[in-house]
Amino acid sequence: MRIAVIGRGKVGQALGEGWRRAGHDVIYGTREPRGDREAPIAAAMAQADVVALAVPWGAVREVLAAAGDLSGKVMIDCTNPLAMAGGRLGLAPPTGSSGAEEVAALAPGAHVVKTLNQTGAENMADPHRYAAPPVMFAAAGDAEAKSTALGLVADLGFEALDAGPLAKAALLEAFAMLWIDQAFSHGQGRDFAFARLRTR
Repeated sequence: MRIAVIGRGKVGQALGEGWRRAGHDVIYGTREPRGDREAPIAAAMAQADVVALAVPWGAVREVLAAAGDLSGKVMIDCTNPLAMAGGRLGLAPPTGSSGAEEVAALAPGAHVVKTLNQTGAENMADPHRYAAPPVMFAAAGDAEAKSTALGLVADLGFEALDAGPLAKAALLEAFAMLWIDQAFSHGQGRDFAFARLRTR
């Protein structure tokens, strides 16, 4: 599958390299492309089957404004609507909505799937280092797009779970905030992940 990873920060690189190892064709969309694996954002999106949006929340509006027509594209929203308030990091989604629903409004026609936002880049780079596969939820309105995204999540080494429609994205963003708060405010560090366990 041809995947355009938009953003080449830690998350973008972790996802891109993980999908490349799984046999997918990955190109990075960046403002200033360097090398044959990078292209301007709109060009990278245009040639991809799936787009993974892995940029800081503050860059989302600008990136999607430059994206061109995304009708029919599967777009994996890996972002979290984070902002500082009163000296503390927290979620700042649109009122009564979620970051993912804002992404969908900014990318009309795209099939937005909220996933790959719920843990740190180190875990995205190598989920296999844990005794049990870390869990990763996905929320989307389009069943086919969600199925595609769940397959790509599993390709990375996560246990991919359906969280329901895109309206559930707010839960996934809050779940991400829980991981962030545990990592940075409660001494867990970045070397931990959440997993689903069942009784024997």
